[in-house]
Amino acid sequence: MARVFNFNPGPAALPLAALERAQNEFTDFKGTGMSILEHSHRGKVYDAVHNEAIGLIRELLDVPEDYHVLFLQGGASQQFAVVPMNLLPAGKSADYILTGAWGKKAFAEAQVVGTARLAGSTAEEKFTRVTKQQELSLDPAAAYVHFTSNETIHGVQYLDAFPETGNVPLVCDMSSDFLWRKIDVRKFGLIYAGAQKNIGPSGVTCVLVRKDLVEAGRTDIPKIFRYKTQADENSLANTAPTFAIYMVRNVLLWLKEFGGLAAIEKQNREKAKLLYGLIDEKKGYYKCPVSPESRSVMNIVFRLPTPELEAKLIADAAAAGFVGLKGHRSVGGIRVSAYNAIPLEGIQKLVAYLDDFASKNKA
Repeated sequence: MARVFNFNPGPAALPLAALERAQNEFTDFKGTGMSILEHSHRGKVYDAVHNEAIGLIRELLDVPEDYHVLFLQGGASQQFAVVPMNLLPAGKSADYILTGAWGKKAFAEAQVVGTARLAGSTAEEKFTRVTKQQELSLDPAAAYVHFTSNETIHGVQYLDAFPETGNVPLVCDMSSDFLWRKIDVRKFGLIYAGAQKNIGPSGVTCVLVRKDLVEAGRTDIPKIFRYKTQADENSLANTAPTFAIYMVRNVLLWLKEFGGLAAIEKQNREKAKLLYGLIDEKKGYYKCPVSPESRSVMNIVFRLPTPELEAKLIADAAAAGFVGLKGHRSVGGIRVSAYNAIPLEGIQKLVAYLDDFASKNKA
């Protein structure tokens, strides 16, 4: 059976080269007579894979030495709670900037842990754009400022400047656009990203965090939830999700061979330009609700004239080999998740299909 073009939002498409490498190594990893799934997380064989994955992230992003690179479990949703558990001490508050559903969830969890205040939101505009710096009401004494760089459900993304927070640590949920382009890690106190969207399978979360924040973290929480516990043990304080990290390693090797972050950003922007170009060309048929300056490169959302046409498009496209186009149940519509692993060819063929669908299925 031929492989389809997988536009699911996460778990999402993985590079074929990364999958084929896993296939070739699956039953006998590097002549050990064992699968990587069977190796101990404390053995030398797995340890080499683990450290290679960490090293590749450091290399691709130029991660400074005063940052830890951690592989944790529980997804970004667990980080919604773990971030304030570690970084929000009693007597202080944290600022939250909301541009979509995931930011709202992070804010709600922080309010359970401690004091969190709303520093900016585009909820009144139905999350159709990101915030502007002049709109933010930031507390200079906040423990940190949290925002989401790309909202997968609403299809909005910080494309130009990230929020400026002065000396207050900036914390970012970067789950759905981690490694889509080069960023300056030093602008952030902490970055977290569930792997299942852009860098690997589900089951592992990557965290980049400044070492001074780890050292100053709260100690009145269970040890297993302290960043310091995992930082001191190279993310091996307990049994790591070894196969997920191995797959992240494979994806990172593919990304490096592709040409790194400059090359993948160029392709990602070209893919987005093609798809948004068609949407704007057919604006009487396809409609993107997101303000142009905030349109996500990773998650392109749009509507058709009727829900019935949207359902037909989703079904017909799947039959034609384009799967995962259904928008999130909370907002409906169509969503194209065009992560790193989606080749340019996939978007070119989808654009041609959407053009043809609009011609044959009048409102």
